[in-house]
Amino acid sequence: MELDYDEIRKIYRLEKNTSKLVEVKEDFFDSLSEFILQEKQSYFNSMKDLDFAKTRSFTNLKKMVEEILSLRQKKILSKALIASKTAEENNELMAEEEKKMFIQLLKILNSYNTLVDSVFIGKTKEKETGLNKVSVKVLSDVPSFIGTDMKEYGPFKKNETVELPQKIAKLFISRKIGEKID
Repeated sequence: MELDYDEIRKIYRLEKNTSKLVEVKEDFFDSLSEFILQEKQSYFNSMKDLDFAKTRSFTNLKKMVEEILSLRQKKILSKALIASKTAEENNELMAEEEKKMFIQLLKILNSYNTLVDSVFIGKTKEKETGLNKVSVKVLSDVPSFIGTDMKEYGPFKKNETVELPQKIAKLFISRKIGEKID
């Protein structure tokens, strides 16, 4: 995709006037870098020739591109926040680099959402990593059930050895349907 001032102005105008991302090609950042490199060279030449019109033109281009990228960044952050709540990933209209950023943001937000969810069901990070698991020998057949952590356990067969969260293991032991294995 060949970029020029007119295309940059068009993207700038559209980004400012809509809440949705403006469609760009997947190689947008490569094209933008090439265009800016050419314009930077022209800018340096204009400084040698003391051509202040071209100097101003490059300064305006720089501000416009920074604003475009800032607007796009905010929109991508918003899309990631929405996607983390709705599980509807939509990375259309993004350049390749933006898609990568979107996926990384989504992973971070989903991780945070898991943490928030754990607050409501009483999990702690220590429990989730399995540090509070206890080995139990099952003394009688146990049908499947939902534990206090809202996960399904079982069914278990007599003499089976299983790893259970500490609370559930205590329940098994107190009801004489399991014994702790050291």
